Amino acid sequence: MLITFTVVIFGALGIAFLSLVMRMIQYDGRVLPAVAVGLVILVGAVIAVVAAKFRASARSRWERWYRLDSFASANGMVFSPRGSAPQYPGAIFSAGHSRQSLDHLRSTSGRFLDYGNYRYVTGSGKNKSTHNWGFLALQLDRSLPHMVLDSRANNGLFGVSNLPAAFRKEQVLSLEGDFNNHFTLYCPQAYERDALYVFTPDLMALLIDNAAPFDVEIVDKWMFVYSAKPFVMLKPAVHQRLLSIVDTVGAKTLTQTDRYSDERVQNFTANLVAPHGQRLKRRVPIVSIAIGILVAVGFFVFPLVTALLAVEGL
Repeated sequence: MLITFTVVIFGALGIAFLSLVMRMIQYDGRVLPAVAVGLVILVGAVIAVVAAKFRASARSRWERWYRLDSFASANGMVFSPRGSAPQYPGAIFSAGHSRQSLDHLRSTSGRFLDYGNYRYVTGSGKNKSTHNWGFLALQLDRSLPHMVLDSRANNGLFGVSNLPAAFRKEQVLSLEGDFNNHFTLYCPQAYERDALYVFTPDLMALLIDNAAPFDVEIVDKWMFVYSAKPFVMLKPAVHQRLLSIVDTVGAKTLTQTDRYSDERVQNFTANLVAPHGQRLKRRVPIVSIAIGILVAVGFFVFPLVTALLAVEGL
């Protein structure tokens, strides 16, 4: 911030200097050497400041990577500052393009755990948008039906979900107590009993206490936790909270589902979910519908009204 402010100050002074010199030229053609000297000083100062900014940025980035790598090594994990899109089945990992994981840590032994930040891009040109998420991926033992807990705490205007995927409303399952005040649970139709088998009162209480600000998705053999904002990975409290979710919500999910078997498959050892329960049915998001209507109005209605007004003017 300080360096940026310095660049702005130097730029303003440079503009003022050039303006003054140009006025002097109007009265005395012999000030050209002064112009040359002034330009050299100005350009040199700007280059020096910009170079300092880049050096500071690079130093900050390398320092962050070093600290995260040291933390990962001390905790039996491996740190990756930037990687290609992870091949996870979660909702955010199939959205957009130019996908990449950032500043994430993953386990090297035992149960697989991966957490950090994730980025993808939608649109192109002037309509391009970059989306940044924080995520946690925990591998489970049993294949489970596709279920999504959409946190109400991070929804947008009018309660619109922040998730990149929208699911059909007939798949919403209401649970007991005040759980519905914190999450909207989606499960495939005809899998309501399976969802109740997984989301016991104990697990619901842990979710409210430890993961209420986050969206949670269970799909195949994975449990994902999504943050609408990237994690600040240098904050110890972030790691403590995420690992606490693993130790509470993750551990309870594992014990609760260790004997789960889809009765439609009728084969525990197969460890499979019937096709109907593997993925939730999606719908077109309300935002996309609204944009489509506005585009239609812009392309068809507006030209028509303009033409009619022109005819009346004749």
